[in-house]
Amino acid sequence: MSTAPLTSIESLKVPEVMKALRLSRSKVYDLIRSRQLESFTIGRSRRIAADSLRTFMSERIEEAA
Repeated sequence: MSTAPLTSIESLKVPEVMKALRLSRSKVYDLIRSRQLESFTIGRSRRIAADSLRTFMSERIEEAA
């Protein structure tokens, strides 16, 4: 398992993912519930790893090609 430097690890809040994908809050949570977009919680805050968002987007691009 390779470990990324701590400075390159980034997590995003749901509103940041909404803005990046230009989707509604409910659609982002639908993607999380259906496990198409991986997430985790810290307390009551839902977070999405930036790598998970990149993977999600790459998969959608490949499907569209």
